[in-house]
Amino acid sequence: MESSMKNRSSAGLLKLAAFAAASALACGAANATATLTPGVLSVGSDMTLPPHTYLDHGKPAGFDPEFVGKVASYMNDTTKFVDTRFANLILGVTGGRYDIVASALYVTPERTKVVDFVPYFMTGGSIMVSSTGGLNPRTVGDLCGKRIGSIKGAAWIKYINAASDKACVAQGKRAVQVREYDTSAETAQAILSQGIDAQYEDVSIAGLIVDKSGGRLKITSNGPLDPVVCGLAMKKGNTELKSQIESAIAQMKAKGEYQALLKKYNVAAPTEAEIAKAMGTAQ
Repeated sequence: MESSMKNRSSAGLLKLAAFAAASALACGAANATATLTPGVLSVGSDMTLPPHTYLDHGKPAGFDPEFVGKVASYMNDTTKFVDTRFANLILGVTGGRYDIVASALYVTPERTKVVDFVPYFMTGGSIMVSSTGGLNPRTVGDLCGKRIGSIKGAAWIKYINAASDKACVAQGKRAVQVREYDTSAETAQAILSQGIDAQYEDVSIAGLIVDKSGGRLKITSNGPLDPVVCGLAMKKGNTELKSQIESAIAQMKAKGEYQALLKKYNVAAPTEAEIAKAMGTAQ
């Protein structure tokens, strides 16, 4: 009996040792695959959105490339940017095409069901129109029955439709009609060609588009509309990568680098309450 028990005990220890070894290998594999390629942080970004992210003589430039470049340096990684149209960014990261999305991507409760976020700045929207068209909308509700353009897949389309329902449809007026385009530049061109009446755009991007329009476009809304939190998005469950990015940002904050970048690009840091609201976890 004692011999049998010893044999069973030995068998149990062998199984436990095998399980521990397998667990160690699994942990090592998890650490090794925090990024798709060791030592490289690959980044999906729509490089048509200056000043957030764009190509300058073929090289990534703007807030997101600067920010992510600094993050990667604290992770001892280099960066590799993959230019991807905005509507396909989340599909790309969930499909394993790159490690993270860094492209002024709004954090929403719906998106948190698909990807994990590390929130890092706040922004909002502006309304642009032709300088000679006679329209001066302050809010979406001033565009009942009009056509408003947006970059395809933008989270603010939900906001536009909700504002239209409240200010237009509920008052017996025609709804605001949303038209989607692949890039912000194409949307602005649609205003100039009279394909649409107005454009909803991120405040920083809108300001740059207006500056480059030579007076043909103008911003008519007051202040940022629908202030929102933006986040770096990654494949759900990659806790190692998320932890590394959060640690890098904490080091940037400690050295004042985070605050300096936000000031340079005229954006703000989100509060814990604003992050909770964006993620749908506010009490």
